[in-house]
Amino acid sequence: MLLLLLYILVSFHSNGVFSSHCTTTTTSKTFERCMTFPTQQASIAWSFHPHNATLDLAFFGSFISPSGWVGWGINPTSPEMTGTRALIAFPDPNSGQLVLLPYILDPTVKLQKNQLLSRPLDIHVLSSSATLYGGRMATIHDGATIHIFATIKLVPNKTKIHFVWNRGLYVQGYSPTIHPTSVNDLSSVATIDVLSGATAKSHNNIRSLKMAHGVLNAISWGILLPVGAVTARYLRHIKSVGPAWFYAHAGVQLFAVFLGTIGFSIGIRLGELSPGKVYGLHRKLGFAAFCLGWLQTLALLFRPKTTHKFRKYWKSYHHFVGYACVVLGVVNVFQGFEVMGESGSYAKLGYCLCLSTLIGVCIALEVNSWVIFCRKAKEEKLRREGIFGVGCEKESGSSHG
Repeated sequence: MLLLLLYILVSFHSNGVFSSHCTTTTTSKTFERCMTFPTQQASIAWSFHPHNATLDLAFFGSFISPSGWVGWGINPTSPEMTGTRALIAFPDPNSGQLVLLPYILDPTVKLQKNQLLSRPLDIHVLSSSATLYGGRMATIHDGATIHIFATIKLVPNKTKIHFVWNRGLYVQGYSPTIHPTSVNDLSSVATIDVLSGATAKSHNNIRSLKMAHGVLNAISWGILLPVGAVTARYLRHIKSVGPAWFYAHAGVQLFAVFLGTIGFSIGIRLGELSPGKVYGLHRKLGFAAFCLGWLQTLALLFRPKTTHKFRKYWKSYHHFVGYACVVLGVVNVFQGFEVMGESGSYAKLGYCLCLSTLIGVCIALEVNSWVIFCRKAKEEKLRREGIFGVGCEKESGSSHG
């Protein structure tokens, strides 16, 4: 079941990337190189002229709304959105015609403190234009393809460029609003050496970390931890199992917390590598589940003997914290799917199938436990009534004698 979940997660993620093909030819120009971007089916084509450090390029993107926007830009300092010098195309609110305006994405815009207002760029853009694929008769609609052209004067001997791109649903006046915040929309950054065509691996490493974070936490907090709780609840009452239920329960839970700790650590690292990206609820639930998981683990060191007077209090604490950790873990796995933009994906479907199978097993075991309990209670009642009846007959016989 875990291998199936892992396969679904990996295969879906890998199939969602590099789903479009780049081209070096447009209706007006032919470029030397092209490259497909890893998200949003976007791509870029360019020609670099080393003798004067000039870059001719064309960005290919698509709209997700008739009133939306598509943007592309360069970050002169780092591979992130903050600090990007962007060219953003959208329908003019007055005429409806396609317009292309320059914007600088400072930190206040990223944190949504201020509106994004057009202003001149501080990089040497020699020319820029935008056209819809299909010519003059093309209209802006969901899925419409746009070409953004630009000629830029680069800093001499600096050929590694941080490209940033994205798209949004609508524009307020001439101010593009925030784009969607799925994992793909937040990962629209690529560093390319325009001279050699090589791409930097740092962004791919972040994507790999996100994948590892999601898979480890889904397996540990979302599957193994509930399995450990089920083991303790339903196997401890089977006499033929003996103490093996405890070792199975403790082993599964310890392994789950160990994997969860690795996934949690990767999440902390991702937060450090992604400044400004804050997932409040997911982060808080993750910290809560992590703390409760280790409280449960450390509680094993202070487990009283069965004859100790504090044993019942320890059991109450252990049950409450354990079930709370399971609930928080499962809820946060679903929250993680939302954060990664996989709310309608096969990965989530696979996890739901695994979880529903586990819930079905729990229901069957719970029904079986109640049947056994009711049967034993009835047998105990009949036994007591039989003993009581024999006692009464003996007492009546001795009185007559």
